[in-house]
Amino acid sequence: MTQETSDGAPGSDNKPLVKAALRGFSISYRGKTLLSTRDPVSRADRAAAAATKKRTLYFCPSPLLGYGLEKALQIMSADSALLCVESDPALSELSASSIPRRLLDDPRLLFAGASLADAAALCAAVQKKWPGRKFRRLEILKLSGGWVLDSAAYDDLAAALGNEIAVHWSNAMTLIKLGRRFMCNTIRNLPLLETGKNLSRLSFGKAPLLVLGAGPSLDPFLDALVLDKSARSASRSFKIICVDTCVPALRERNLRADLVVILESQFWNCQDFTGAGRSRMSAAVDLSSYPGSAAALGGDYYFFFTPWTRLSLFDRMRRAGILPLETMPPLGSVGLSAVELARRLGGGPIICAGIDFSFTLDKSHARSTPWQLALLAGQNRLHPPGNAAGAFRAGVFPARSKSGTVVRSNPAMRNYRNLFEQEFSRDERIYDVEGSGLPLGVKATLSITEAVRVLTSFTVETNDVSPAPAPPQPDAQKNLSRALRDFAAAERKRLEDLRDILCGKKDGPLDTLLDETDYLWAHFPECAGAGGRPAANLPFLKRVRTEIDPFIRLFLFGF
Repeated sequence: MTQETSDGAPGSDNKPLVKAALRGFSISYRGKTLLSTRDPVSRADRAAAAATKKRTLYFCPSPLLGYGLEKALQIMSADSALLCVESDPALSELSASSIPRRLLDDPRLLFAGASLADAAALCAAVQKKWPGRKFRRLEILKLSGGWVLDSAAYDDLAAALGNEIAVHWSNAMTLIKLGRRFMCNTIRNLPLLETGKNLSRLSFGKAPLLVLGAGPSLDPFLDALVLDKSARSASRSFKIICVDTCVPALRERNLRADLVVILESQFWNCQDFTGAGRSRMSAAVDLSSYPGSAAALGGDYYFFFTPWTRLSLFDRMRRAGILPLETMPPLGSVGLSAVELARRLGGGPIICAGIDFSFTLDKSHARSTPWQLALLAGQNRLHPPGNAAGAFRAGVFPARSKSGTVVRSNPAMRNYRNLFEQEFSRDERIYDVEGSGLPLGVKATLSITEAVRVLTSFTVETNDVSPAPAPPQPDAQKNLSRALRDFAAAERKRLEDLRDILCGKKDGPLDTLLDETDYLWAHFPECAGAGGRPAANLPFLKRVRTEIDPFIRLFLFGF
């Protein structure tokens, strides 16, 4: 047994703890008994017998002396793994010195000490140890009683790891469905770089930034905002950054966005811009978005780049100097991307409204948006107005909003809300507005009146106004045009060589060309999110061959 101080901390000498443990006595630490005196090895082995599922990451909190680890590794399938985490420094030292080295060296086991007892660091360590799309699920394996010392922290780590696995698979499914579309859009948007502007040259200074989503809570906020004459003025002191679906809701109230964020890779969002061509609003356009979106608003468009997966093509684009300087993290949601852009483009407070990640029984989106108009257009005597069909769809669940009312959400929206909190909760410039949306986990939630006051009370000073971006120099435009043409020609040559090799017309480095043209197969089901490609077998090569000609045509026209 160990000696403890009055505050529950272990004694100054940790050696008695180790010696007592190695003699088989129970471990008493911080007032808790962590190992039983009645055959703790057999008890741990019985708990380890549950580690039989395939492609599973087993999370073992506080492994202590490592009892049960060998049993778990013996019965585990080759595609599963064991993650041992210890958050207490003293117990972490005990585990590192007590678990047999042959177990620690097993490629299926990772021991994370107190230095990695952080969600971000632990997820990064797991991804580095087992990269790619390796696990399908996470299971908790409690082999000792040490987890009770920090149960809340271990639960948070397990939830973060489980969410990481779910997001990884969600990203893989998105890449399978839309990866080819992302790549085609990127190539078609490259010629537009000559007329577009670089987002890194845009700045809103210290003015307050209003970031708008298209959720149902947007309506009461905008209705209150337009009552202030200064908000409707062209010389208002705050700036509006909105998602594409918000454009009709703003136009209905004679409000004009300073920047519209466009991320959609398909043509669905083109209906958001109906009648908005004369408004001449600026747009921040992702390089993989639908090519018709860039000039749809009639104003300047600024390109940014989101690396949706790792491709060698992106490295070649960067070396050629044609990749937009502003690179955004792949957040998946246009609302999250709009907030991230606001953080980069200005230094003032950021107020988020309409970013709900939920919907109500009567509305799915804000008034006048295409989704809400379609909902109203479909009503008749048999289908009264409302969102009942969407609110009670499979997978939808009730949730508590910021105002305390019950709203509806789904797993995808909940994941985006969790990602919002993970990315932005530490930024003290970000505020949320009360309403029917889910709590975003930011510094403070303002009432509508407070939010309007923060936006309209800002006084523009000389040092708050950022200088207008300098127009591109003619020589720079010529250099970009030349770089685009040279890049397209080199890619066509690379694809033509690969096609000739696959057709038996010439010999060449097949594996090298396959790796260089990874955008041809990155969206294949066995490759998406897996971190590489399979062996170049005949079925795989046949599918690659069908992808080549369409991409040759893409690199031929428009450059």
